[in-house]
Amino acid sequence: MPALIRIEATADPRVEPYRAVRERDLVGRQGLFVAEGEVVLRMLLAQHRHAPVSLLLAEKRVSKLASLLEGLPDAVPVYVASQAVMDEVAGFPIHRGVLALARRAEPLDAGELLAGLAPPALALGLIGIGNHDNMGGLLRNAAAFGAAAVVLDSGSCDPLYRKAIRVSVGAAVTTSFARLSPGEDMVDLFRAQGFEPLALCPNGETPLSELPRTDRAAVIVGSEGPGLPDAVLARCRRVSIPMARGWDSLNVGVAAALALHHLKFVARC
Repeated sequence: MPALIRIEATADPRVEPYRAVRERDLVGRQGLFVAEGEVVLRMLLAQHRHAPVSLLLAEKRVSKLASLLEGLPDAVPVYVASQAVMDEVAGFPIHRGVLALARRAEPLDAGELLAGLAPPALALGLIGIGNHDNMGGLLRNAAAFGAAAVVLDSGSCDPLYRKAIRVSVGAAVTTSFARLSPGEDMVDLFRAQGFEPLALCPNGETPLSELPRTDRAAVIVGSEGPGLPDAVLARCRRVSIPMARGWDSLNVGVAAALALHHLKFVARC
């Protein structure tokens, strides 16, 4: 297990990357990201794409995490501080007492990611998802219901933003995702890789319960309110989720979860 490095002063330069966490969330970390909480840390250390850089732990959490820390490379420093010092460094109360800094893996190419999926394959496409809570929920749903790839348009928010990672319960660091360049067409990309694009919308002609399973299916969702652009809807099979009278929409994460679950476990060929 790496040696534990005691941090006594909030001004210690060794924990500078953890200072004012929320403010740095907004300006970016030059290829790094912060993971928060024990569950997320376990997910981070179990995967091999994003490399851990360092850990900052509240002293009360060290004994419980001892077995997990044993698997860390010696080169990854583990900083330990009192809860008061940790809170002051971070700029707000870190009730979970666990922070980790990690280096982002090289971005994946969306076409190569999709091409490498053997059928049957399920993918999730995200267009205009700007809320980090929704992004985290969508990634969690993708992992839970077997979507092997998530493709984001250029306008969607960062899946490795700290809050998105936390809401995803770590799925953001284990799920394979790729971001499109501005102007790159998601529907064309899915079709080129043999995926049937399925657009979720209130006025879809195919009720979800009647949607058959295909060898390569891509569920596409848009931001709450505006939904998917007309240009996307016009080139996809439009799928609706029947609801009680007076309602025509769901939270985007809930809608995606229903569609992914149906395609993974319910739909027949």
